[in-house]
Amino acid sequence: MSRAQLRALGIPASTVARWIAAGYLIPTLPRVYAVAHTAGDERSRLFALILFAGPNAALSHGTAAHWRGWLRRPVTLTHLSTPRRIRTRLPGVALHVERAVDRELIDAIPCTTVVQTLLDVAASEPPRLVHRCLAQLDYERRLDPDAIRTACGRGRPGSARLLDALASYLPQLARTRSELEDAFLYLCRAAGVPLPEVNVIVDGLEVDCHWPALGLVVELDGHGNHGTAAQRGRDHRRALRLRARGLTVLRYTPDQVILGASEVIADLQRQIDRLRERAVGLTYPP
Repeated sequence: MSRAQLRALGIPASTVARWIAAGYLIPTLPRVYAVAHTAGDERSRLFALILFAGPNAALSHGTAAHWRGWLRRPVTLTHLSTPRRIRTRLPGVALHVERAVDRELIDAIPCTTVVQTLLDVAASEPPRLVHRCLAQLDYERRLDPDAIRTACGRGRPGSARLLDALASYLPQLARTRSELEDAFLYLCRAAGVPLPEVNVIVDGLEVDCHWPALGLVVELDGHGNHGTAAQRGRDHRRALRLRARGLTVLRYTPDQVILGASEVIADLQRQIDRLRERAVGLTYPP
């Protein structure tokens, strides 16, 4: 609770001071208290920040995007927007003060509206995060390009970057689960390679990338999921099962995708060309 809320309930300052001394109210932020507990999760931390920022404050920028589920991880700073003037600064918190805030509740916490959040992310974060936000909205069937275009171009920060992202984002990003998968999709697009389906079920197994018309599967061996002997053994068994169904299976590591991009694309394009020729009944030398 905030001190303003306690005052609105008619609790006198002397009682508040006594509760603080007794440990019933535990200061967490200036003029914000946890009530009879010290444990807290991300929701309580964000809600405490909203109380600190005052009436009509909201999560904004990348923090609002993450709370909405558009981003995999929180951005570096916690962003809040508030129409109030606040001089107190908190470590790790970016306060955007004296700013008109249109809000909506997302899982019980006020956030800036969809379009405002997109504009803020475009103004403050790398383009790849803007692309991911758009892809997630597209996946949820909540992307409204007309509303975005209408909101842009009025001297609002982030407009030009958001319009660029709207013209170039990849809808498949909503299905990826790692930066490695993102990088592989961007690599395919830059090289003119047809984009695959991502994280789909093939013969009862979830695969990273799949070209159904070609019978081609690409698995991306991230260090975290493929580092042990047992995991590598599982990967080999998966590949054998897929090959037994007539599928071509390729594997690439992060170093290959990031540092050896040209070799990966050359190898992938050779396999695609071979499979296309086979699909139309042409022979191909072994």
